[in-house]
Amino acid sequence: MKAVLDKMSETTPILEIKDLHVSVDGQQILKGINLVVGKGEVHAIMGPNGSGKSTLSYALSGRDGYEVTKGSALFLGQDLFAMEPHERAAAGIFLGFQYPVEIPGVTNMNFLKTAVNSIRRQQGLEDMPAAELLKLVRAKAKDLQMDPEMLKRSVNVGFSGGEKKRNEMVQMAVLDPVLAILDETDSGLDIDALKVVSGGINAHRGPEHSILLITHYQRLLEYVVPDVVHVLVRGKIVTSGGKELAEELERDGYAAFLEAA
Repeated sequence: MKAVLDKMSETTPILEIKDLHVSVDGQQILKGINLVVGKGEVHAIMGPNGSGKSTLSYALSGRDGYEVTKGSALFLGQDLFAMEPHERAAAGIFLGFQYPVEIPGVTNMNFLKTAVNSIRRQQGLEDMPAAELLKLVRAKAKDLQMDPEMLKRSVNVGFSGGEKKRNEMVQMAVLDPVLAILDETDSGLDIDALKVVSGGINAHRGPEHSILLITHYQRLLEYVVPDVVHVLVRGKIVTSGGKELAEELERDGYAAFLEAA
């Protein structure tokens, strides 16, 4: 992935969205999103329920049923919507779910082995040696304070909400995506789990990684300070600002933005 980034101009955004419209089951949800995420940047998208935050994440990752009716998105200068979901993953996009799914019968270790080597094959690389992969996964799990025994368990089966989110952070750390789209990663976390998960997000920050944080609340942004905060209301980004904008939303809510929209 570094080789791909090295070929890009320093001024080329990681993600560039222009006038994006997306419908679900015939209903228009996104109504003209414009967004530019540069290399190394963390952008937070905040908004009330039903504003289109999750729709944006699903459209970017290629989930079925989310129809792009207008607009464009470039990822590393390439047409994102011309790529299949697995091609987007191989190119360096990671989606963290609000509600991580359970996969009975598939252990965390096997899941990561399959994901890592699938991406490597699509990039023309050989499979990662088993011993090297195991060492990598165990190190990332330790960083996220995850019991190594959980690597032997089925993906998210019987996990608490905090354990599921921590598991996703391990997945992100191992896969090392260029763009991480995290859909309400703070949902359902107690304060201790929030600190651990935030630590995982901050550990991923760097000049070759960009992060799109989707959240309702300012509390996550106390630990992961964004470069830009966007307010998404009724399918459009109505304003953008710094961390102080998130603090304003925490204090005053979305009423003024809903009225304006």
